[in-house]
Amino acid sequence: MSKNNEDKSSDSPTVVVNRKARFEYTILETFEAGIVLSGNEIKSIRNGGVLLAEAYIKPQNGEMLLIGSHIKEYAFSHDQKYNPDRVRKLLLHKREIERLQGKVEMKGLTLIPLRMYLKNGLAKVEIALAKGKDAPDKRRTIMAREKDREAQRAMKRM
Repeated sequence: MSKNNEDKSSDSPTVVVNRKARFEYTILETFEAGIVLSGNEIKSIRNGGVLLAEAYIKPQNGEMLLIGSHIKEYAFSHDQKYNPDRVRKLLLHKREIERLQGKVEMKGLTLIPLRMYLKNGLAKVEIALAKGKDAPDKRRTIMAREKDREAQRAMKRM
């Protein structure tokens, strides 16, 4: 198989990004997790019908659960009992789950989804171990962003 055909077989890298997450939290570590979906949900994800803004991840009974994500119903589905806000199981290695569960319980950190993307036809979620920012930290983030914009404008003028 030629290199060009291999590139075409990989799907678009990112379906949805949780832009609010990097502003609200300080990201300490990131992980890649699979997600358990039904057939209609993966079709809806490929169409971009996902919201992660209010989602978070909760370790429970040796599993990681994605709570608060919204995957809208696929337009051509006839499933009468579909719940777009249902809890979805994430797929991680057992050691990773135990390690993350320990950090969340001991240090008071949070697990949040950063983005959802397709990799070799499968939906993946990039999750982050994060710590919530205080109001002064958020102000510093805004000021740094504005300084960067001003610098970019100055560079364009020259």
